[in-house]
Amino acid sequence: MTNPVYLALDLPRVDAARAIAEKVKGHIGGIKLGLEFFCAHGHHGVHELAQVGLPIFLDLKLHDIPNTVAGAMQAIHVLEPRIVTVHAAGGRAMMEDAKAAAGENTKVVAVTMLTSLDERDLARTGVSGSAHDQVLRLADLAQDAGLDGIVCSGHEVGEVHRRWKHGFFVVPGLRPAGSAVGDQKRVVTPRAARDAGASVLVIGRPISKAEDPLAAARAIEETL
Repeated sequence: MTNPVYLALDLPRVDAARAIAEKVKGHIGGIKLGLEFFCAHGHHGVHELAQVGLPIFLDLKLHDIPNTVAGAMQAIHVLEPRIVTVHAAGGRAMMEDAKAAAGENTKVVAVTMLTSLDERDLARTGVSGSAHDQVLRLADLAQDAGLDGIVCSGHEVGEVHRRWKHGFFVVPGLRPAGSAVGDQKRVVTPRAARDAGASVLVIGRPISKAEDPLAAARAIEETL
């Protein structure tokens, strides 16, 4: 079984990110690079991390008019990312154009609801109903748009998996049992998310900020 853990490495220095990735690469399945890393280091930084030899997940959460998002997807073809994120809230046309512009081997997945948000946050943006309902609505839209899958919390992935049998599901905001929750509001353990149908488990601080990142990565792998 391929290791589903993608290590989030949104660090300010490329050398520090690569050092951690090299240290734990035998116990993770890929590397996730987000906006902080990409804005600081661009294509060069991605190429540097790709030298580790693991698949790259570009978590850019693209959200703009369809033509602009398609252009952005084309601009990152050369990086050959395994996964790229867009925002489901950008609408069906945007998602369709993003998928059409993506590389043949790139999975395009839609962010439904950030794991730092809860229902009170939703209400403040004018969205009624529960977080669960919002995720399901946006998951259905992403599926209709022809995307490969979605990003959602471990609380919703089981229901989405039942509705979308062959979808590709990325679950962030994971915390091993007994670890600090931090700024995440809707968290589950990596094993619970995997059992519920997650395809990729995004884990950052529990490994990257651990006193011994290798031991932390190995411990998480052993639970899967």
